Amino acid sequence: MQSFIEIQKRLLPDLLIIMQKRYQILRFIWHMEPIGRRILAQQLGLSERVLRSEVEFLKSQQLINIRTSGMSVTADGMLVLEKLEGMMREVTGMHIMEAQLKEKMKIAEVIIIPGDSDTLPWIKDELGRTCVQTMKKRLHDKNIIAVTGGTTIATVAEMLTPSFASNKHLVFVPARGGIGEDVKNQANTICARMAEKSTASHRVLYVPDQVSKEVYESFMKEPAIQEVLSLIKSAHMVLHGIGEALTMAKRRNTDPENMQKIIEGQAVGEAFGYYFDEQGKVVHKVPTIGLQLEDLENIPYVIAAAGGASKAKAIKSYMKSAPSSTILVTDEGAAAALLKDEITPGRTL
Repeated sequence: MQSFIEIQKRLLPDLLIIMQKRYQILRFIWHMEPIGRRILAQQLGLSERVLRSEVEFLKSQQLINIRTSGMSVTADGMLVLEKLEGMMREVTGMHIMEAQLKEKMKIAEVIIIPGDSDTLPWIKDELGRTCVQTMKKRLHDKNIIAVTGGTTIATVAEMLTPSFASNKHLVFVPARGGIGEDVKNQANTICARMAEKSTASHRVLYVPDQVSKEVYESFMKEPAIQEVLSLIKSAHMVLHGIGEALTMAKRRNTDPENMQKIIEGQAVGEAFGYYFDEQGKVVHKVPTIGLQLEDLENIPYVIAAAGGASKAKAIKSYMKSAPSSTILVTDEGAAAALLKDEITPGRTL
């Protein structure tokens, strides 16, 4: 049986187009409030004349406020946004894209956020907020959540609230060592921020991101490190980002020899210290203390967060090695780019 939306598309296509446009305007105002009409028109690619009539309509319906400081969404406007979200996913075909990517990548779930974080920075906040919702649905009475570093995961931390834990026992642990990267994007820093925002607890793993075999063996003898590693290995949920290979290699101050290996291997993606080429083959691995790729198979929930069309190749390369329990939270920009090419599923390791 055809859905109501499908019937509307055939009988009243213009209605859905207008609804989609007004939903987009309302959603953009909410994220950028207070925002002026001229900036809003530029960001949405609309003429000021067209936008003016839409804004006046939204104001007449008491969905937005217009003040000298800019426009903002009212409580009624927020309610409309919440109620329309599911419908707009069907109107835009987002649920179809999610199903297609899930099937092609052979993973547990794909969640797509409307927009492209490459062109609209606030989409990353939406991606972070969706990660929080995804994690919250999968919490148990006692939880150990391992998290990696990176700008996207740092954004997730900022979206957490005290209600996240809901009286559950929760411990955040770094998935791997991370000293050597920008402090604010290190796993230890993000764990501490997540614990602070959600009134939970956390543990730290103060070891370098890259270590020699001798240093690795020395660290592994330390009782404090063994204790944290034990927590990491027993995590029931992992939250991680997916990076562009060269960007991550530069961020880690990779030595010239290994940088050459990454370049010659034509690596495009990185996750957990592994660098992948477009076929998903590992061309370089950072000797790091913490979770290894093979450990993910034993973790019930693996949530990967990455967005932006520019991240499509990185996401595609990693997903060929991702465990089947993976939940990918991404945005429309990355999803559209991923669906342009046929993605060959299956592990390569």
